Amino acid sequence: MARLRLGPLLRYIDWESATSATVWIEADRPCTAEVRCADGASGSSPTFAVVGHHYALVVVTGLTPGTTTAYEVLLDGRRVWPLDDSRFPQSTITTPPLTPEGAPAPAPVRIAFGSCRWAAPHVADKDPAGPDALDTLAARLAADPGAVRPDALLLLGDQVYADETSQATRHRLAARRELGEAPGAEVADYEEYTFLYDESWRDPEVRWLLSTVPSCMIFDDHDVIDDWNTSAAWLAEIRATPWWNERIVSGLMSYWVYQHLGNLSPAVLAADPLYAAVRAQPDGTELLRRFAAETAVEPSRARWSYRRVFGRVRVLMVDTRAARVLDEQQRSMLSAEEARWMREEALADPGSYDHLLIGTSLPWLLPPLIHEAETWNAALCRGERGGPGGRWARFGEKLRRASDLEHWAAFPESFRTLTELLREVGSGPDAPATVCVLSGDVHHAYIAEPEWPASAPGGLPAAHILQLTCSPLHNSIPRPLRIGFRFGWSRAGRRLGGLLARHGRSGTPPVRWQKTGGPWFGNQLMTLTLHGRKAALTLVQARGRSRDAQLETVLDRNLTIDE
Repeated sequence: MARLRLGPLLRYIDWESATSATVWIEADRPCTAEVRCADGASGSSPTFAVVGHHYALVVVTGLTPGTTTAYEVLLDGRRVWPLDDSRFPQSTITTPPLTPEGAPAPAPVRIAFGSCRWAAPHVADKDPAGPDALDTLAARLAADPGAVRPDALLLLGDQVYADETSQATRHRLAARRELGEAPGAEVADYEEYTFLYDESWRDPEVRWLLSTVPSCMIFDDHDVIDDWNTSAAWLAEIRATPWWNERIVSGLMSYWVYQHLGNLSPAVLAADPLYAAVRAQPDGTELLRRFAAETAVEPSRARWSYRRVFGRVRVLMVDTRAARVLDEQQRSMLSAEEARWMREEALADPGSYDHLLIGTSLPWLLPPLIHEAETWNAALCRGERGGPGGRWARFGEKLRRASDLEHWAAFPESFRTLTELLREVGSGPDAPATVCVLSGDVHHAYIAEPEWPASAPGGLPAAHILQLTCSPLHNSIPRPLRIGFRFGWSRAGRRLGGLLARHGRSGTPPVRWQKTGGPWFGNQLMTLTLHGRKAALTLVQARGRSRDAQLETVLDRNLTIDE
């Protein structure tokens, strides 16, 4: 008798037809997974196997546009969801309304986003990171069935922490192997990655939330290891360790199964040869392992970035980890192919969307001092002072790793390319109302707005362009770093940054920018509400004791420039 091991996760809802969705599940043995909705819509799929685990991504069809319908999950015809003892409302699928002509109807689109979530400990345990923002959101929505829910939840990296495991996970690791040998209390293989998803997604509140709010995900470094792909020297050193190959192969395999597949539409899945091949095999482990091993060596084998559309809102989720070019003389946040994809997707069909959201785990605009420090560091590492491999370059590499200097500013040409793309997208008669870069990683939240010089080639953008950073969902930041981030925005911090720029001969950034909100520290979540060409932003923080925390509104701001 098959049992539900993990899930269900509601992942994709088709906003064009408003009649289909995908639901991800993990079972404890081979079976047929089925999703049945109260309105008669349904879908089923046999499970596929990877490393002794059994998964299905069920495509649900026949949904009615503009409705909310409860659903249940069956394995081999036996109902396994909702759980018999569930204290939560039924899981539902909500489809967007359509006009009589079949186009998306004018209606608000609500996109909630954040990043960096340690799995919350058991309710009886003390939580050193404070109340979990996702747990608290789930509790609020479950307590009030009439509450407005997000149309999508964008999780911008560090869904799991492969290199910072909890005490409970360390006990499971110790039952398998000796933790005195590398990689110690970090995960080593695919099976141990499943421990992380068990711990994170079996959390009762988060499990229910992800079953009823569609989610879009992209990885960041801790999904594999801190500072993943920070530099060519880092990569060469870690590849020389005896445990790294299994770690990166297992990390990419588990990401493909647990996160990536659900990001894709049914049409893209149907055309994916790897997905078809894995499903066709009694055991897809070796096929997926070969793919992951080849991708670890040659990142262009895979594209983890993807596009989602919510009516007249276009979302580009961009991989800023696996697609990097690390050669110091050609250093780039994205490969040429990935950069071309982002540009084409951002500029395609001008006038067909009112808002462009670019999800990148790493912020585009940082506090000016930190931006200049990263640009200066990149100059040192490529040999602007003393030549490649010289004393300054060696110092720069040590500083880069010690201080996590690896954001867009640490890839100066990529920063300039993204800045110019945003200006281009935001210009002209068909420009969207807003272009927002959504990021996490830095364990605090802020709003920054760029200012192009009047002499900028191509003219000034008409769209309102913003950097919106929200992190963490459930983590912490030491007090010295809080002070440092605040200082980074100060006038003195800007002056110090200018000195670093002169020493590194790094030139002047193509834009200036100002902080127009924050910084805010705490476990938090931002939500964009987009309606026609209007946009508003809300920031909430989880406050109080973990078991009865509440979401308190910190910011509620209109983002739209009057046209």
